[in-house]
Amino acid sequence: MSAPPSLHLAVALDGAGWHPAAWREPDARPHDLFTAGYWADLVTEAERGLLDFVTFEDGLGLQSSHPTETDERTDQVRGRLDAVLVAARVAPLTRHIGLVPTVVATHTEPFHVSKAIATLDHVSGGRAGLRVQVTARRDEAAHFGRRTFPPLRIEDRDTPAGRDLIAELLEEAADHIEVVRRLWDSWEDDAEIRDVATGRFIDRDKLHYIDFEGKHFSVKGPSITPRPPQGQPLVSALAHDSVAYRLVGRSADIGYVTPHDTDQARVIVAEIRAAQDAAGRAGERLHVFGDLVVFLDDDPEAAEYHKARLDDLAGPAYTSDARVFTGTPGRLADLLVELRQAGLSGFRLRPGVIGHDLEQITRGLVPELQRRGAFRHAYEADTLRGLLGLARPANRYATAVRAAGAVLP
Repeated sequence: MSAPPSLHLAVALDGAGWHPAAWREPDARPHDLFTAGYWADLVTEAERGLLDFVTFEDGLGLQSSHPTETDERTDQVRGRLDAVLVAARVAPLTRHIGLVPTVVATHTEPFHVSKAIATLDHVSGGRAGLRVQVTARRDEAAHFGRRTFPPLRIEDRDTPAGRDLIAELLEEAADHIEVVRRLWDSWEDDAEIRDVATGRFIDRDKLHYIDFEGKHFSVKGPSITPRPPQGQPLVSALAHDSVAYRLVGRSADIGYVTPHDTDQARVIVAEIRAAQDAAGRAGERLHVFGDLVVFLDDDPEAAEYHKARLDDLAGPAYTSDARVFTGTPGRLADLLVELRQAGLSGFRLRPGVIGHDLEQITRGLVPELQRRGAFRHAYEADTLRGLLGLARPANRYATAVRAAGAVLP
């Protein structure tokens, strides 16, 4: 019987860490949070640990604030750098690790997003991805002045009005992703001729209008950026419920989910696979990653104390949409191996305090998984698609043109 494939690992980077008091830790580097060097150091450490990719959190409201509205606290990190620009700055300093910035589809034009991520893919040599996010926050909508949202508290999300609003935003996100993907394909791979002798730089017949007409967008195309090295950079999304699982099954290459135990993980994976089949993607590889917030130390009591001290600084005890793990890298390895049996192909870890917990992941968890034969000992590919075992897709427009040409007299 062959051994199961190695699991995949990613780290979600956000400020000083996912705990709101993380910036107050001695190794948190709060004075460096808005410098390029800080982010370069984090991604370099993640690459040293052979991780598949990092995600960069982003948003259009203040971080560490209430998930539906801003608050007036002054003891939490406020402000953030643009995730796509951070990824582009870090790209030339790394060689293998994937770079996946977050983009808010609700207020960002897909044409701009396609160009930005295609550029990141060129700059990184084929290591770009995209995490699509939606928002119903009124304060964020007010930044743009193009739309308004009703008040939406956490408890309102399970009401008929709340569910309808979230479903509408996710439907818009699906159209957003479709436009972005079509624009990535709007240049054929060999559209650039660059023939100095004839004076032809481009073959105009190999640029294609995408002619997308939908409820939310009407986009002509083509893009102004040549097709990315990967053809299609990776698209990912965080999903918490059935309507979001359908978005993942229909449109994403990676879905991040938040199961709290193996049974729940198994149910979620089955629902995403069903959505994938319903979308006509049964033959495609779609990764499902489990998200966990982690507070790690070599001694379990030290890890518990670590989190408890942060909770005392912040006020209420830290909670999350994802499972919160507090303990040793070895025990975390046990948990990841157990959860993998439910059908998860990888995990995206959210370090409670990046300055401490990122190294616990790269220098503690990774060697432990390697000893168990559950993680790579070296990078096996130069692109993010390659690391995740995803083939480079054919260009839909080139394929369509060739198919049409084959039936012409």
